[in-house]
Amino acid sequence: MQTILGAGGDIGKELAKNLATYDNKIRLVSRTPEKVNPSDELFPGDLTNPETVMNVVQGSSIAYLTAGLQYNLKVWQTTWPLIMQNVIDACKKHNTKLVFFDNVYLYDRAGIQHMTEATPVNPPSRKGKIRAQLVKMMEDEIKNNNLTGLIARSADFYGPHCKNSMLNQTVFDNFKKGKKANWLCSVNYKHSFTYTSDAARATALLGNTPDTYNQAWHLPTASHPMSGKEWINAVATKMNVAPKYMVAGKTMVKMMGLFNPVMKELVEMLYQCNQDYVFDSSKFEKRFSFQPTANLEGIKTILEKEYK
Repeated sequence: MQTILGAGGDIGKELAKNLATYDNKIRLVSRTPEKVNPSDELFPGDLTNPETVMNVVQGSSIAYLTAGLQYNLKVWQTTWPLIMQNVIDACKKHNTKLVFFDNVYLYDRAGIQHMTEATPVNPPSRKGKIRAQLVKMMEDEIKNNNLTGLIARSADFYGPHCKNSMLNQTVFDNFKKGKKANWLCSVNYKHSFTYTSDAARATALLGNTPDTYNQAWHLPTASHPMSGKEWINAVATKMNVAPKYMVAGKTMVKMMGLFNPVMKELVEMLYQCNQDYVFDSSKFEKRFSFQPTANLEGIKTILEKEYK
């Protein structure tokens, strides 16, 4: 059995589809889980409850932590370390391998322009410090031979029916509603986006390949990322709409944050938008001869599946 902890999100659902290739017993854990495959076992549960996590991990060869929390610093500070500790304890108890789906918040500000698995860990944000803490919790247990685990790290992601994708929300959805696209800081910088289907397929592949453990992997992401303006133009062209957009600079985001909690939380993350944001997945691509979905192909598929 393989178990997805936080199975209700954009990645969890896609991951469940891909895990069916490797195992006919998939357990989906979330507050309100829904079947993806006919044989999925559903387990409603709260990952902050140690007894719940201990129970759902039991009998699992691999546990995938793909949970997403409310985008709120206080929630992250109190909840993320608790969840990670519960999952680590359960995996150690039941001799279960752990795959953690991570983001790039822990990387040094200067490293954002070309991120590899060797980019220094030096988070410039409070949320990034939390992510670094979670990774250290895992790595300490791995170094002490108490845990077998790996980090599957993604850039910002996009894909069909993505509810939590910045690109989906601010460009695709806005154009569909007849509105201008929105972008943060500047449309002139390159920005990598990981296609969710690639991320899920690669995470399942990593989890089921024994020699990939006890290290970090960047999930396959198209090289040569487009600038914000190029993303906007490409989506507009495919949707046959005018490529109109608005840019929100740091001052505007701060002002919006007075009324919008999400915008308030974004202020400390704007360093990722005022420079090139380039995600290098060549390690994974070479190891598995994997070709990531091209940006224009990803846009085309999203429109075919969601915006007809």
